Amino acid sequence: MTAKSPSCRAIELDLVATATGEAESRSAERVQRHLDACGSCRDDFDRYRAVESLTRGLRAAPPADALARSRAGLESRLADLKQRRVAYRIFPSPLGHILIGRSEHGIAVVEYLHGDASLRASRLAGLEGVEAVPGGPELERLQRDLLDYIGGRRRDLDWTLDWRLARSDFERAVLEATAAIPYGAVASYAGVARRIGKPSAVRAVAQALRWNPLPIVVPCHRVIGTSGRLTGYAGDKISLKQQLLSVEGVKLHAAQRDVSVAREAMYALGEGETQYCLPTCGSIGTRSLSLLTLFASRADAEARGFAPCTDCRPDLHPLEAA
Repeated sequence: MTAKSPSCRAIELDLVATATGEAESRSAERVQRHLDACGSCRDDFDRYRAVESLTRGLRAAPPADALARSRAGLESRLADLKQRRVAYRIFPSPLGHILIGRSEHGIAVVEYLHGDASLRASRLAGLEGVEAVPGGPELERLQRDLLDYIGGRRRDLDWTLDWRLARSDFERAVLEATAAIPYGAVASYAGVARRIGKPSAVRAVAQALRWNPLPIVVPCHRVIGTSGRLTGYAGDKISLKQQLLSVEGVKLHAAQRDVSVAREAMYALGEGETQYCLPTCGSIGTRSLSLLTLFASRADAEARGFAPCTDCRPDLHPLEAA
């Protein structure tokens, strides 16, 4: 079988979406221009349209066991055509080459590529049941978003995420809890374990985050040890964690290879509390980091709806800016 050209592979996701009537108008127009010049893709498009047409007809037909089985089989085939494809883009960044992968459900993969900046170096290439295809202009916006975040020009990556690469319900729970840690804040692995109702599963949480398929957007760089040390990020690439936290304004102590959060320069929020405190307030200084979330600034804490403590009054006695 003749290999498809890069332009054909790049348009496959939109080709299926157009055939099933789910594409945006701009994507559908781009597909039509491509079909005008590509007979091979016209054949694929006709097949997708035929499957969709049969499926639509069966949805409207009277129910019967045999008919239901046929309908289920056709719908499964069409769903497989659409869901197994992940469009990807690889681009350089201040953190090295990064791959972004998007499925019809959302962003499925963000991956650091060290050394070999190609698909074959990515975990995406070895995933069973996934067909990786080069992405087109639709991934350019995501690339710009990510570069703006890394450059400190953007605080939020408001992407729709595809969680299907989470390997278990536990792993997904860890990823979702981590995704809830706000910009400019840090929490501990033990704290994440408590948030998902598994306080003794600290090591399992750490292992789940080492395999995080969506780093940066699921911010495992904001998860630290209870000692305050930066640990366990992307195969021990602590410098990546350090760079990302620095972008967010998190204060750090660096001594040779040992990097830790400067707890005394961070505002603190106790577990279940609604007011954030100075690090010297009451028992805050002696509490375990498993029970705290630390914020780099008052603005970061207040952006999440937390109020200044009425005892230590961080609004009247703010920490000095670094």
